Amino acid sequence: MSPDSSQSPPDAAGLPDRRPLIAFTWLWVGAPLVYGLYELVRKATQLFTG
Repeated sequence: MSPDSSQSPPDAAGLPDRRPLIAFTWLWVGAPLVYGLYELVRKATQLFTG
């Protein structure tokens, strides 16, 4: 095994870090999803318990 095997692949060199964008995208989709599931459980509980 060569000593350079721990470095990133050559095609990934120079690209910007996209982790903040990925985190923002998960929040953009996840927050409304969680709110919708919360409302679903709340309304279903009202429906079945009276």
